[in-house]
Amino acid sequence: MKNFFTHKIRKRSPLEIAGMILFGIAAITGLAILFGYVIMWLWNWLMPEIFGLTTLTYWQAVGLFILLKLLLGGCGRDGGGKKSSKKSGHKCKDGSKSDFSKWKHYDDFWKEEGDEHYRQYVERQSQKKQEDTSKPEQH
Repeated sequence: MKNFFTHKIRKRSPLEIAGMILFGIAAITGLAILFGYVIMWLWNWLMPEIFGLTTLTYWQAVGLFILLKLLLGGCGRDGGGKKSSKKSGHKCKDGSKSDFSKWKHYDDFWKEEGDEHYRQYVERQSQKKQEDTSKPEQH
């Protein structure tokens, strides 16, 4: 990635680089302001009517967005997406839903074995259900 940026910046003047940086800062600021207003608008439109909650100010909506990002951000890549989860210190359990490396074999498995295994699973579940309903309840 470092070589990519070096290649892109090598032929630019310092004025162009400063312009790109200022444009990036303005774009990020604009998106942050937009996210705050969208969250505030959606909350104030839905939540008081549905759940009887109070309305939010702009800064409360921004704080709610940050809080939800921290709580529900999940594991894997961090917000910048620059480091992998192993390098950034995030601990994800093996086989987490965000690990898609094994999914390339899914279609082949389903074509070869999926239908039969699915039928066996359904049979086991219906047998369990029958056994559960036939057992007398113990108090």
